[in-house]
Amino acid sequence: MITSTRRVSPDKSEVRIAFSLDDASGVKDVEDPSQTFPDLEQRLQPVPPCATLRESVQVYKEHCRMAREFHQVKHEIAVLEERKQKLLAELVEDEKVAVEIARLEEEFRRLTEENHTLVTVHKECTQQLERLCLTGRMRQDPS
Repeated sequence: MITSTRRVSPDKSEVRIAFSLDDASGVKDVEDPSQTFPDLEQRLQPVPPCATLRESVQVYKEHCRMAREFHQVKHEIAVLEERKQKLLAELVEDEKVAVEIARLEEEFRRLTEENHTLVTVHKECTQQLERLCLTGRMRQDPS
């Protein structure tokens, strides 16, 4: 067991630190200290623990867990961003289709109106032709 007592500053009380080099119980389940996390900046990479200090090992494990979680969240964000881009592209396409539908509906309305007008004019011309034919026959048939 190693014990050290230090005074951090003259106006602070002494701090006592004690640890044993023989107690390696926290080292057994330390994660691979050589693992790196490419998504993290170098300064944020987990620092290998002091294998003899249980608290150091726990901090290292927690740091590795958070780094994996960060990687997972970053991946999920990338997937969601990609999905967002696809949805935005679909939205733009849908808006184009909606504009085209509106144009075609207006054209249909206009052509339907024009058709109605032409049918009316045709009917009137047919009636006028029939009257002219009757008038012409009456002039030829003086009997």
